[in-house]
Amino acid sequence: MSVLVVGADEITPIKAVLSDLGASKIEHWDARNENRVNRKSIPLDTDCIVMLTSFLNHNTMKKIKNDAKKRKIPIVCAKRSVSCVFCEFCKIFDLDREFGCSK
Repeated sequence: MSVLVVGADEITPIKAVLSDLGASKIEHWDARNENRVNRKSIPLDTDCIVMLTSFLNHNTMKKIKNDAKKRKIPIVCAKRSVSCVFCEFCKIFDLDREFGCSK
């Protein structure tokens, strides 16, 4: 599974969790420069998008959500905490029972 993570500067702990959940390729856009991110296209091989909402403005989130919706790519919205990303990812992909996360 290929995952695009948008937001935050440092995502090393989040990358580790996503790898444990089955992500083989993880691309990260820090979104520090809003214009640069808003002009990018979601990579063609992307299977899932993780938006770290604490670090994104509304326009960037809206653009990414619209682009993902057109391509039917699932979106995981979470704060930057590793546990929040883990639980939201489990909810989206129905892994709650497998990994012991409650709904």
